[in-house]
Amino acid sequence: MKFNKILSFALMAVSAIAFTACESDDPDTGKSVIVTGNTVKNDFDKWLEANYNKPYNIDFKYRYEDIEGDFDYYLVPARYEDAITMAHLVKYLCVETYNEVAGTDFTRQYFPKMFYTVGEWEYKNNGTFILGTAEGGRKIFLAGLNYLPQCLEMGTDAMNYYYFKTIHHEFTHILNQTRPMPSAFQTVTYDSYVADLWSEPPYDTGFEARGYVSSYAQHSYTEDFAEVMSIYITYDEASWNDLITTAGASGADLINQKLDLVKEYLYTTFNIDIDDLRSVIQRRQKEVMSGKVDLTDLTVK
Repeated sequence: MKFNKILSFALMAVSAIAFTACESDDPDTGKSVIVTGNTVKNDFDKWLEANYNKPYNIDFKYRYEDIEGDFDYYLVPARYEDAITMAHLVKYLCVETYNEVAGTDFTRQYFPKMFYTVGEWEYKNNGTFILGTAEGGRKIFLAGLNYLPQCLEMGTDAMNYYYFKTIHHEFTHILNQTRPMPSAFQTVTYDSYVADLWSEPPYDTGFEARGYVSSYAQHSYTEDFAEVMSIYITYDEASWNDLITTAGASGADLINQKLDLVKEYLYTTFNIDIDDLRSVIQRRQKEVMSGKVDLTDLTVK
C-alpha cells in the first residue's frame, strides 16, 4: 500500500533529524518515556489521571515497560509528544464516541482498562506487521505511535488504517470475549478461511469477491467479525459503497450477510445501533482533521 512507502521515507528523514538533535540535548527526566524508579509525575500524567484514570479506571501507559510488550519483537518507546496526541485522539474518537452512543456506563464497563503504547510496529517474518492486539478482555496494545505525525498529515484514511480501525477492531474482540458473537457468522464463508496465508498470493488480492472486507479478514471468523465491524464504522459511505461494488454481486451478498449479523449482535447485546455509531465516528473524525480538537492541551479541568 502507498501508505507504507510514504511512511518509510518520512521515518528516515525524522530519524536523521532526531539523531543530530539529540547529540546536544540534555534529558528531561520529567518527560521520560522509560519507567524508572524515580519517575516524576508530569503534566501529562496529571492529565491522564483526570481524563482516563478517575472517570473510567483506564490506565494509558506511554512509558516503556518491557513486561507489557512481546519479547519476540524489538520495540521502542513512543515519543512523549506523540503519546500526548494519541491520548487525545483515543479520548475523543473512541472513549467519548461510546459515551455519546451507548452511555458512560457502557464505556466504564466494557472499554479496555489499559492502553499500552510503543513507538514502532511489530514486524513479522512474512513482510506484515502488527498494528495492535487485545489481551484478556481488558488491554489494548497499540504500536507505531512514532509514525503518528506523518499519518495525521496524510489524513483520515491513513489514521484509520494504522490506528483507529485497529482500536475498534481490538475493542470488538474485547466485546466478543465478554459476549459471544452469533454462531451463524461462522457459517457464512466457513470453507474459505486461510489462517496465516491471508497476506500471500492469491489471497492478498480479490478478497472482496470472496466475501471479505479485507485480506486479513480471511484469517479466521473471529478476525473476520472484527474487520467487518471496524471497517464499516471507520469507512464513510462512499468508501464502503466502493468496497461493495468491487465485491460484485456474489461477494457483496456475503459481506452484507456478515454486516447484518454484526448489526444484530451490537443491537441485541449492547443496544447499540451500528449506524448511529458510524455517524458519530465520522463526525468526530472530521472535527479532528479540521483542527477543531486541540491535541496538545494538558489543562486539567
